[in-house]
Amino acid sequence: MIENGRLEDTKEYFTPRKPTKAGGWDAAIFIIFVEVAERFAFYGLASNLITYLTEELQEPNSTAVKDVNTWLGVSYLFPILGAYIADSFLGRFNIILVASIIYCTGMALLASSVSIIPLNHRKALFFTALYIIAVGEGGHKPCVQTFAADQFDENLPEEKKAKSSFFNWWYLGINIGATSSTLVVVYIEDNVSWAVGFGALAAAMAVSLLVFLLGLKRYRKQGPLGSPLITTVAQVLMAAARKWRLEQTTSVLGVCCNPERPGVYMKDGQTLKERTLVLTNQLRLLDKATIIDDTDASSESRNPWRLCSLNQVEEVKLVLLLIPIWLCSLMFAVDAANFQTYFTKQGSTMNRAIGPHFQLPAASLQALLGITVMVVVPVYDRVLVPIARRFTGHLSGITLLQRIGIGLFLSSLNMAVSAVVEAKRVSVAKEHNLLDSPKAMVPMLVWWLLPQYILSGLADVFTFVGLQELFYAQMPESMRSLGAAAYVSVAGFGSFASSAVISIVQAISSSCGEKWLGNNLNRAHLDYFYWVLAGMSALNLCVYIAIARRFMYKKVEGDDINILD
Repeated sequence: MIENGRLEDTKEYFTPRKPTKAGGWDAAIFIIFVEVAERFAFYGLASNLITYLTEELQEPNSTAVKDVNTWLGVSYLFPILGAYIADSFLGRFNIILVASIIYCTGMALLASSVSIIPLNHRKALFFTALYIIAVGEGGHKPCVQTFAADQFDENLPEEKKAKSSFFNWWYLGINIGATSSTLVVVYIEDNVSWAVGFGALAAAMAVSLLVFLLGLKRYRKQGPLGSPLITTVAQVLMAAARKWRLEQTTSVLGVCCNPERPGVYMKDGQTLKERTLVLTNQLRLLDKATIIDDTDASSESRNPWRLCSLNQVEEVKLVLLLIPIWLCSLMFAVDAANFQTYFTKQGSTMNRAIGPHFQLPAASLQALLGITVMVVVPVYDRVLVPIARRFTGHLSGITLLQRIGIGLFLSSLNMAVSAVVEAKRVSVAKEHNLLDSPKAMVPMLVWWLLPQYILSGLADVFTFVGLQELFYAQMPESMRSLGAAAYVSVAGFGSFASSAVISIVQAISSSCGEKWLGNNLNRAHLDYFYWVLAGMSALNLCVYIAIARRFMYKKVEGDDINILD
């Protein structure tokens, strides 16, 4: 009905939530342990995959790097599909359960491929197992983090404050899993056997599934919501396009405040109404979708493809405003792709001896990134945030966009540092007449790579954690699995973009008579490649700053606690 120029729904769908002991840290801790085990399995595979491809399957360096990037890209893009299925049909809990079973199957097949299959038939089964794991990752990755964050009730101030801290500790947990894997499993793969190493990863996924089931009675669960993103966005865009000539001041009977069933979703077995978003002045053209004209007023029921609520329009604005931030994050992922590929190949040529009888596996150097995160996150959360909070008044110390921007700067700096270190490594190889001996050890301590691994960890703490929280907090409540998938997809598209950059660099450098990324790193010009990435990252940072300065954070009516701005 139309009353005072506003189309209001006369039905009420809100049911007060009954007090429950479920959720909070008691539930989230189980889910964190699930993710720790999954990250142990994933990074035990991903961190040393370049070594298996080049040494066991005898692939050229550039081909192996592209294969790793392609697999990582697919693994990080499948979460978009997994999130859509979770939000639309099965719910997050069910998707996590199904994905974990698929994941375990892929890991078991991977272990079998390197143990009982003859070497000449191994490659096909190995890659089949890899992409089964990618499917499992697609359901697991976007839903586990969101499901854990859902355990904190945003309507309770103490739980909302805990949620901001949760994202820091979540990232710390997954780095514990990844770091322990790169230290323990990689050593087993290099010095015992690939079969034992991959078998340990399969066991870790089995433990992950068991822990998830142990916390069953503690979880707050949210049911499927229909097809929120695609339908809502399409409806708002269509309605705005139909009324783009209309003005708020002429031939208008009012604006639509609520659709027939506003923002209804299920949580804790209760039917709840989504909180109302504050109106913004950005993307004002979409506001045309809320205008009630003569056709709408004369219709017995609201046509959702002609008339949308103010809240629906604001939800679509949230999604569209995140796209430029997402695009600016891709360059960060392009830089980050190197620490599992070229950083490892650099380390494999250097002196990795620790004492007279132990040599550190090249892929285990990736543990330096995880160790950096494990040291920095508690300091950031317990020391830096409270200090910054006193000066800024922000609950999280600095805004999320500021946090992401600091990480983008560190990423650009890291590529410059990596270029300088690589130039030094090549000069040492030249001094010792090793330019034509790619398998010979360059007499240069591997700890020269320490700065680039530490900078990678610092950049992750700022950018990846910031992106996690931003894409969770900014998305409408009914679309948060897709928000997590959007964050994860940054790494996926970044991996594909990294492969594209490598191909372009290879083509251009080959045409000039010098291949920058050849198999012999001593004769290649990996430092030039790093300088290219540093320059691209610096330009990307400038674009990001311009976009971030105009960005408006999500605001909810009646919400006095804001961790965003």
